[in-house]
Amino acid sequence: MKTPSERKICPSSRRIWLKNAAVLGAASVAAPSLLANTKMEPIKKMVSFQPIRLIVSTYSYWHFDKVKYPIEKVIENAARIGFDGVEILHRQMENETVPYMNKLKRMAFDRGLALPFLSIHQNFVEPNASKRKEDVQHTLNCIKLATQMGIPAIRMNTGSWAGDTPPDYFKTGIKKPASGYTDQDAIKWVIDSMGECLIEAEKAGVTLCLENHWGLSSNIDYLEEIYNALASSPAMALNLDTGNFVGDPYSQLERLMPIATIIQAKTYYGGGEVYDLSLDYDRIAKIMRNANFTGYVSLEMEGKEDAETAVQKSYDLLRKAFSI
Repeated sequence: MKTPSERKICPSSRRIWLKNAAVLGAASVAAPSLLANTKMEPIKKMVSFQPIRLIVSTYSYWHFDKVKYPIEKVIENAARIGFDGVEILHRQMENETVPYMNKLKRMAFDRGLALPFLSIHQNFVEPNASKRKEDVQHTLNCIKLATQMGIPAIRMNTGSWAGDTPPDYFKTGIKKPASGYTDQDAIKWVIDSMGECLIEAEKAGVTLCLENHWGLSSNIDYLEEIYNALASSPAMALNLDTGNFVGDPYSQLERLMPIATIIQAKTYYGGGEVYDLSLDYDRIAKIMRNANFTGYVSLEMEGKEDAETAVQKSYDLLRKAFSI
């Protein structure tokens, strides 16, 4: 076999190559003059956005009814409808055993679904230090659960003052502080308690996302104060619930969206279980894009309509609003 240097180039092939080279050379020389006589259309800048990843909360199918809606079935529904993942509500889990958690993780994996969010409950607005410590321990346990299931983020609450819930609570978000205490006391308790949890969250690689979930966090000045006090931790983040704002939600979303990591999007088909809102998701999507939000959006369908139909409607609504 001849080496490359010993091979001869066919004369006809060589002539074709030289002809093509000459044509290309001439074109390159003539190009500037040709372009000078050609009217150039302005090049439009192409702007692209990362598609929003839409997931569904298991809560959308349950609403704290006496009989729990199986998380396994939510995973199956999510895959069928077209969601990108599932948010697991801790209180909806059948148990905390490793086989059960591994089952959920495998079910999601087999269906190409992410499990990005674990929603848990705690109350740090509590004068009794031992009770606050119990909720810290509860959070630390949930960090272990999230780690076992491969879930990278946990929903956190500030909590609320004890006592009767006023009739207008979901309009004002206000509860009176315990006798002898103020909201500033509660803010300090939340910061200190969250700080303890963040130490373990950092070690586990789990993000703690504080939500505007009524109580103390209904006041977004308070919410931002708490967030800023803890923002130096790489495990600290913010979750915005579109349905949990007191007053106009859009101005508050605009203010907080730049620091948000994840969003929970409420819908209320059939009327709300507790309260009802009409949310403009086209407007919310614009706020998200203006803030370059690229995280997950988790559907929380909180209406009275059967979830088997309302979740599909919600998916269609949100997918349309958030598509680019």
